[in-house]
Amino acid sequence: MESQWTIGIIGGSGLYQLDALEDAEWLPVSSPFGKPSDEILFGRIGDVRLRFLPRHGRGHRIPPGDINMRANIDALKRCGCTDILAISAIGSLQEHLPPGHFVAVDQFIDRTFARVSSFFGPGLTAHVSMADPVCARLSAMAADAVEAAGGPVARGGTYLAMEGPQFSTRAESRLYRQWGTDVIGMTAMPEARLAREAELPYALIGMVTDYDCWRSEDESVDIAEVVAQMRANGDLARRTVERFVAALPAARSPSPIDTALDHAIITAPDARDRDMLVRLDAILARHLSA
Repeated sequence: MESQWTIGIIGGSGLYQLDALEDAEWLPVSSPFGKPSDEILFGRIGDVRLRFLPRHGRGHRIPPGDINMRANIDALKRCGCTDILAISAIGSLQEHLPPGHFVAVDQFIDRTFARVSSFFGPGLTAHVSMADPVCARLSAMAADAVEAAGGPVARGGTYLAMEGPQFSTRAESRLYRQWGTDVIGMTAMPEARLAREAELPYALIGMVTDYDCWRSEDESVDIAEVVAQMRANGDLARRTVERFVAALPAARSPSPIDTALDHAIITAPDARDRDMLVRLDAILARHLSA
């Protein structure tokens, strides 16, 4: 396994660039799954290689339901990423998570319905475990980095992934609270699922921009306030990435997620679709070379 870190950073709303990167260069990366959200910013911070991808594209051109998440994860895999730190704007479903607070998410409830959620399909079937959908090691280091950057962070929280692009109704927001969810967003799924299929350890830092509309009858999500909070959160997110990278161990020890596909592929070797194997050359590189 790769012993040097190559960190893929997926920037969400409010984080469209990383100013601290050295030798920074935007480069196109093609994927057989279509066009990623943008070119990928190659660079480094010290000795750590980084690959930055703005989830919505520079200028926030792509709405949540139109993000080509398969192309994004496949492209980061092709760039040699060993791990992914995703950053995302979220709404709060809990009083103790006010705007400006960060959350190291550790669980998801997926309510999206119009998105392709797997690299696999007819001709090549695979079932990966999503019981623990984030990398505990990466998530803990990311939470440490938020604190080191001077920000408040909750270690753990359940993220409700909604289809969007509209915000919730009050009835939906209150229902999600009854389910025990903590925050709500539109982009972490199926992103986390695809990262697991790509054998990429994944952590998500959510940046609270607002309280969702569950709080009172006369209070709703104010988009102007959301945008202002996004900008403030973006500054802290950039400092978090810098602290995260600075604290990484010199050598990367293996993660169990590095081998997530070892027993996941069910289709017999002689029944596998050859075209799918070609398309999955990056995702299955470790297996195809064995």
